[in-house]
Amino acid sequence: MKTVEAIKDEQQLLSMKAFLKSRSSRDYCLLLLGINTGIRIHDLLHLHVKDVMSESGDILHYLQSSIYTNPPVYFNDHVRDSLRSCIQEGLLQYDDFLFKSRKTNESITRQQAYRIINEAAKQSGISGPIGTHTLRKTFGYHAYTKGIAISLIQKRLQHSTPSETRQYIGAANQPSFHIKLDVNL
Repeated sequence: MKTVEAIKDEQQLLSMKAFLKSRSSRDYCLLLLGINTGIRIHDLLHLHVKDVMSESGDILHYLQSSIYTNPPVYFNDHVRDSLRSCIQEGLLQYDDFLFKSRKTNESITRQQAYRIINEAAKQSGISGPIGTHTLRKTFGYHAYTKGIAISLIQKRLQHSTPSETRQYIGAANQPSFHIKLDVNL
């Protein structure tokens, strides 16, 4: 089995997003949640609407999960918009799986998630090995290049050491990026 890598080219990510958004709000949401949060595919596929939405119907700012609390999973505006569309267009109920199969009341399978991500990657000109783990690695890589401390990424990805995290995200041989702690009082 080939090892998958992070998608490092932001233009390819934009192309994947455009492809999936044109096809399915559910599949687009799966991609966005994966690359913006670093949540494991198993955990993504087992999310319910109630994990991301209040009883009053508002999309939450943080994931309601006992697994991802330190640091908590924050939903940026793009993720929140995609969650809203996924729930509305899928006519999902509060107790439904977020990534509900079109054929059953269960979540899509890991294999289906793989097919979704792989097809979007191929449509975007990505030729390397791509899998569901690519989403998590992409999150880690881009968080690192944007200056997020490796210790925080390590915590999110639940790794033992910073070197394990650097290796995992494909940044082991890259210089550290400038981290700016700007309090700006």
